[in-house]
Amino acid sequence: MTRNSVTKYGAKIRHPKRRGEWAEMCFMIRAAELGLEVSKPWGDSAHYDFIVEKARRTARVQVKSTICRRNTGYICKVGDCNGAYEGDPFDFVAAYLIMEDIWYIIPARILRGQASIGIYPRLKWSKYERFREAWHLLPGKSINGGTIGSIEACAEEEMGFPFSISGSQEVRPQILLAGA
Repeated sequence: MTRNSVTKYGAKIRHPKRRGEWAEMCFMIRAAELGLEVSKPWGDSAHYDFIVEKARRTARVQVKSTICRRNTGYICKVGDCNGAYEGDPFDFVAAYLIMEDIWYIIPARILRGQASIGIYPRLKWSKYERFREAWHLLPGKSINGGTIGSIEACAEEEMGFPFSISGSQEVRPQILLAGA
């Protein structure tokens, strides 16, 4: 299956949340093709969809996608259900124009205070054109030297936690951080 036929499939997904989940999978595939390490936070409470890492550098990425045309471009919602994101919840927005099969990797600082943006892929001098397929911007700057060192964990063999029986002595796992 070619990339274009996959894109056409994505445009047929009518449920917005499912289409967004599909776009996230497309992001993971593309990032992996480009040699980036991609991690997904557990749960749905983080304000970003992925952590992207390469060469000891990391970035938080929020994936957005659109099929909503406006004249020669597209409208892409870059906020949450309450409008523009507040604070510093992510480092980049990866905006996917599904019908064009084009990614825009836009630094979050450029989008602060905006709930939606217009992306015009046919206009050479459009505001976001310099971010078209700008995967080289990921994963961003090094944070705290870019390394954690190592993380090691150990646990007792007989763990009652979290399924302890009333009256029994709970044994909780111990987590040891190397270099801490």
